[in-house]
Amino acid sequence: MTNDNNNVTPEKISDAAARIAPHIHHTPLLRLPAEALGSEIPLTLKLECLQATGSFKARGAMNAMLSAPLPPAGAIAASGGNHGVAAAWAARQLGAKAEIFVPELASEAKIARIAAEGATVRKTGATYDEARQASEARAAETGARIVHAYDQPEVLCGQGTVGLEFEADAPELTHILVATGGGGLIGGIAAWYQSRCQVISVEPEACSTLATALREGRPSPAPVGGIAADSLGARQVGQIMFPIAQRHVAQAITVPEEAIAEARRRLWDGARLLTEPGGATALAALISGRFTPPPGAKVGVLVCGANTDPRLFS
Repeated sequence: MTNDNNNVTPEKISDAAARIAPHIHHTPLLRLPAEALGSEIPLTLKLECLQATGSFKARGAMNAMLSAPLPPAGAIAASGGNHGVAAAWAARQLGAKAEIFVPELASEAKIARIAAEGATVRKTGATYDEARQASEARAAETGARIVHAYDQPEVLCGQGTVGLEFEADAPELTHILVATGGGGLIGGIAAWYQSRCQVISVEPEACSTLATALREGRPSPAPVGGIAADSLGARQVGQIMFPIAQRHVAQAITVPEEAIAEARRRLWDGARLLTEPGGATALAALISGRFTPPPGAKVGVLVCGANTDPRLFS
């Protein structure tokens, strides 16, 4: 795996968009007045919760698998859930095998989705990082291609196509709020925008990898916990995205658990969008007051995932 973030450029993101276009959805925007979600200003939501597999992860997984032929052993990935679903889906679309390692904290809804896509599921380790180590050992045995959840150039370029679409459909935006876990999504989006728009990271206080890294000047281990840990619970941000974030992520905000829960409720009450906690985390920056839009700001919010069990939503 290369650490060369020069492989994540607007040109390569454009190439990725063309490559994955036959397989993924160009997801819609939802423009809402301020009163719909109880914000101070109108908001433009990009609905990656409607993406194939229920999250933006389909983009990066598909781009990684299309970038070079897969070996006979297929693909292998570690995931808290959404990347695993996406990798399993992409492999099935391409007629390849997939083996997905998930940690014990992965939700049963996501594990069921991975299995339904035809992949072999291995539940291993208490955290994503432990599952990742097990997946890498297994890949060394089988020769399968590792598709990393967030620290692979092809994956970041795939996720960066979210930014390409957002700018094409809403060129007026001045600020975009993006939930961050391992950083593949915000790294790709920031690499696309190149600071033309303020890209703002939003993380749960219980797992604040990018805020920790920016404070310490390097990717550093952070605690993993809270209601969004199954999708945002990386131990630390990726090496590839970090220099991109230093240059092109305007702020790294953390939000409390109760703000994430309230954001989920408002997305349902105000827009009838059912999201997982990670999918609502970007909106929580506004709900909590941790992000206050400056006068004249035109704000976009990425609703990045919907892989949740509706029976557990309240």
